[in-house]
Amino acid sequence: MAKASSRTVGIAMDFSPTSKLALKWAVDNLVDKHDRIILINVQPPQADHTRKDLFQDTGSPLVPLEEFREMNFTKQYGIARDPEVIDILDTLSRTKGVKAMLKVYWGDPREKLCSAVEDLHLNSLVIGSRGLGPIKRVLMGSVSKYVVTNASCPVTVVKGNQSSIKA
Repeated sequence: MAKASSRTVGIAMDFSPTSKLALKWAVDNLVDKHDRIILINVQPPQADHTRKDLFQDTGSPLVPLEEFREMNFTKQYGIARDPEVIDILDTLSRTKGVKAMLKVYWGDPREKLCSAVEDLHLNSLVIGSRGLGPIKRVLMGSVSKYVVTNASCPVTVVKGNQSSIKA
């Protein structure tokens, strides 16, 4: 039997409990040996970080896990260092040989996640759902619904519920 080629799986990551749940779901159910996983973080357009001026239009370069671990990275991009996420990625790298990376964009998460699918040639995208009620969904718009409708690759929405999410 021929070996399947490795895939590139994107995970929408804002470091919220639901995005961490999406990462865990992808690790447990989707990612195979030697796949590539890219965490996609979208910062608000008004965010003011040292790297934004350089990469506002294209997003940051792909940042390898080794660099993502460093404190300097978190200062440059305004992303809080998250030991839980780093631990999940370290374990995934060690046990499955998965190459983990991060890419930062600035702007509307709906548009930037759909653009990332194209830019990064994703085979699949996993996104967490905050489970907004109908009124908030109408006022704020659902990122996951927009991405499912407009992305050019399969999108898995991982729903969080209060019992499975630790604040």
